[in-house]
Amino acid sequence: MTIGELIDAGAEQLAGAGVSFGHGTNNAFDEAAWLVLWQLGLPLDSPLQGPDSVANRPVAPLEQAQVATLLRARIETRKPAAYLTRGAWLQGVPFYVDERAIVPRSLIAELLVHGDIDPWLEPQTRRVLDLCTGNGSLAVLAAMVYPEVSIDAADISTDALEVARINVDRHQLQRRITLLPSDGLAQVGGPYDLILCNPPYVNTQSMTALPPEYRAEPALALAGGADGMDFIRQLLRDAPQHMTEHGVLVLEIGHERDHFEAAFPHLEAVWLETSAGVDQVLLVTRESLES
Repeated sequence: MTIGELIDAGAEQLAGAGVSFGHGTNNAFDEAAWLVLWQLGLPLDSPLQGPDSVANRPVAPLEQAQVATLLRARIETRKPAAYLTRGAWLQGVPFYVDERAIVPRSLIAELLVHGDIDPWLEPQTRRVLDLCTGNGSLAVLAAMVYPEVSIDAADISTDALEVARINVDRHQLQRRITLLPSDGLAQVGGPYDLILCNPPYVNTQSMTALPPEYRAEPALALAGGADGMDFIRQLLRDAPQHMTEHGVLVLEIGHERDHFEAAFPHLEAVWLETSAGVDQVLLVTRESLES
């Protein structure tokens, strides 16, 4: 068999098994390509079309068996491919990940890389907090985008912070990113010019309907209570005292805009456009939080 044939066969298997996507890919073919190329030790951006395509490269029987084992693990365990391969990418930047932290996929990453937050930042922005940092990916991206800032990356999960440490070290950002165990904002300092937060926001009803791939992730990082707003209520109460005068908070809430607006009907927020639309990430200023 060739690499292309293995990928096609793998995609058919994944689709037939009804696995769910959303942890780096959104379809069976891309997921199969990820697993096949990773198992064969090839770059995940290896071309599958054109003159440099690897699609027609033959695969030895032993390697075919290894690919089959990996695909079977993906189907039988329903673990995201990122957990099986111990890797994920956010805006093209590679990150280590395992079951101690959720798979990085925050839409805030787009806003950082594309400069969409910059108009709200003061020229003297120097201190950033990545709250609920998980595997540290947003902290790493922020450090790359803003080379003059120092970043605190906080999480209640010490397990997640161990994963974040791997990524901070991998990208040689130890001098600029400080990892902090903290229950919300309770153990952080500040004041911060920018707070980034992708918190647990999935409401109880949605949690019960999540596919197994999402239930393989730490529930602590996902579940937000009956309306998804438990963590966010405390965050918005506490945030102003940890922000500079012109500080801003960028908050991801997934598909919970209705619940958010019901919980905070008078809060003036700016909804930021991402690849998922204009309902999933918002920005609030310290002034808005205090008014």
